Amino acid sequence: MLDIQINQQEVRQLYLEKLKEKIKEVDSELVFWDAAELKRRTCMSWNTIQKEFFFDPRFPKYKVGNKWYFPAQETKEFLLQWLSHRPR
Repeated sequence: MLDIQINQQEVRQLYLEKLKEKIKEVDSELVFWDAAELKRRTCMSWNTIQKEFFFDPRFPKYKVGNKWYFPAQETKEFLLQWLSHRPR
């Protein structure tokens, strides 16, 4: 007879480490975001984005043709700073 014991905590830790690696990998692949990606990353609607920070002169954005593009790293940094200055 074969008796297998699995340490659930260890499995969970390994899973979370691999997940973090994959998330970092995906994040580093994107050089810029489009409006759909910005909405997805912020969990905000386009109207809320425009109301809250889109027109802030510090917000990095570029219009190419009819589409808006946002440099991924600069946008992340701006969003973290913007959020930290919001009233709680």
